[in-house]
Amino acid sequence: MPEMNLVQAVNDALRIAMREDDDVVVLGEDVGKVGGVFRVTQGLFDEFGEDRVIDTPLSEGGIIGTAIGMALYGMKPVPEIQFADFIFPAFDQIVSEAAKYRYRSGGEYTCPMVIRTPVGGGIRGGHYHSQSPESLFIHTAGLKVVCPSNPYDAKGLLTAAIKDPDPVLFFEPKRVYRAVKMDVPEGDLELPLGKAKVVREGEDVTVIAWGAMLFEALASAEEVEADGLSCEVLDLRTLWPVDIDTIASSVKKTGRVVIVHEAPKACGFGAELLSMVTEKCFVHLEAPPVRVTGFDTPFPYTLEMEYLPLQHRITPALRETVAYEP
Repeated sequence: MPEMNLVQAVNDALRIAMREDDDVVVLGEDVGKVGGVFRVTQGLFDEFGEDRVIDTPLSEGGIIGTAIGMALYGMKPVPEIQFADFIFPAFDQIVSEAAKYRYRSGGEYTCPMVIRTPVGGGIRGGHYHSQSPESLFIHTAGLKVVCPSNPYDAKGLLTAAIKDPDPVLFFEPKRVYRAVKMDVPEGDLELPLGKAKVVREGEDVTVIAWGAMLFEALASAEEVEADGLSCEVLDLRTLWPVDIDTIASSVKKTGRVVIVHEAPKACGFGAELLSMVTEKCFVHLEAPPVRVTGFDTPFPYTLEMEYLPLQHRITPALRETVAYEP
């Protein structure tokens, strides 16, 4: 079994999907000969040619609009938005068109497409290359939203997303692109969308995270273990549809929950998770739910590591949540 980083795992998933199905095409800025700004599509142009690995103009609305047309015509496009921060010029195409074709056609048409884009901070990208806009798309009915934390999940979830009949936003945490390596099976690997994973068993508090923040949550869980605190850590993997059953089961066991995400706190996905946990687990809660998040400011450049909800901010939240007494 080969060892891959997240870039290699996504590349492998795309390559296998394109070999198995001629309708799968890749398009975006510099995805062809250059292989993308992070080299995620490197080598695909050489194997599949310019008709299936398409370099586009710098026009996100045009990229997504073209992909929607392809999808309605029966193809399975995988457009890349170079950074998640650049997805906003295509916002109307995604939320007003791609998300609504199944509904507006009474189920006669679907829009099978996967919008891949690097997301989050940690690479000193500043405020135009570090945002986490997942909640904007989770808010829109008709879209599925995925954010893997590791190479194995990235390959399996991307394979499932490409086969899905509906539009999927596939957020790739750029901080993890080459920072994590693990064994990833050759050939087909498909993981179901909508299933969270318990990556660490625990008894005292549930920690919910995704993407790059999963590793910060795990580091904090290990740190507080020295104090005798037992943390159960969940990797959401698919943000929407969210696996509320796994979340509720964990929170009912621990009685406490801490949610970690990079996006700003106000109206972030953590707020919705907190509401769902309260609705499902109110009588089981032994402490107020806590969010450790980015701040309600533009993403900073020089203070990036203070903005991100890293281990030094998560650990105190875990200790305080477990120590809480009414």
